[in-house]
Amino acid sequence: MDGPGGRIHLLEQGTGPLVLMVHGFPVTSYSWRHQLSAVAAAGFRAVAVDVRGYGRSSASGPVEAYRMTALVADDVGVVHALGEETATVIGHDWGSPIAADSALLRPDVFTAVAMLSVPYSPWNAMRPTDGFARLGGSEEFYVSYFQQPGRAEKEIEPDVRGWPAGFYTSLSADTMPPPGSDSPFFVPAGAAMRDRFTGGALPSWLTEQDLDVYSAEFERTGLTGALNRYRNVDRDWEDLAAWDGARLTRPALFIGGALDSSTTWMADAIAPYPTTLPGLVSSHILDGCGHWIQQERPAEVNALLTKWLHTVHS
Repeated sequence: MDGPGGRIHLLEQGTGPLVLMVHGFPVTSYSWRHQLSAVAAAGFRAVAVDVRGYGRSSASGPVEAYRMTALVADDVGVVHALGEETATVIGHDWGSPIAADSALLRPDVFTAVAMLSVPYSPWNAMRPTDGFARLGGSEEFYVSYFQQPGRAEKEIEPDVRGWPAGFYTSLSADTMPPPGSDSPFFVPAGAAMRDRFTGGALPSWLTEQDLDVYSAEFERTGLTGALNRYRNVDRDWEDLAAWDGARLTRPALFIGGALDSSTTWMADAIAPYPTTLPGLVSSHILDGCGHWIQQERPAEVNALLTKWLHTVHS
């Protein structure tokens, strides 16, 4: 469908109250394949979008076209284009802050929000790139590594099957590096990010056919649109300064993986949920689970999501 920001491609199943699912990096709407049928069967209209810059959605425009306020506008545009006034929004990875900010900036449209892997963290006074620059000592944090246009593309785009596969594998519970290993999130001087990826077999949740779907999309689109999300962290910080310390009051759900760096590094964001997420219905940390929660543990995630959806729509 076409909206103010261009074309947004989506997958849809079921009828009932609208549930909008927003993916992260580096996947597509296909990452919600297990949830679409489960949410639809539970009595909802399940919709998974390709975020701007991914898949079959628009992937043009300058870097600033991928700022958070534009992606929130895309979410609102999808809801209205589907003939609805309100929706529940669910996000994973980068999709989690997109979902959270959609509910924060447009609570009139997004009446409940679920966040997977990346916890809600209110705006604070530190410029993001300044904070990232302090991490890692002599090594470069991956978000900093992604900042320069073309740099990460030069590493990833010659191998849009192998690079994502290495990234998925390195962050999956059954194939991630053992504790104490060098982190794939930090890049030594003169090295590539993939130098620290786990090799070997794919994680159990990812088939060669699944990888075919992801790699075919990135072969066609490239990675610039996807990486431009990271290149807007300072613009987002400037755009959202008026929401300094804002509480997210809509009914909320959080699901994290116990082995996911997003959960362990951001434990200080989870602890104050009673204050920052006063509408929190429930929060769950899945033992032995990595970053790709809804793909690694589809049955558990589906059960938690559908229970929560019925709670907030009762």
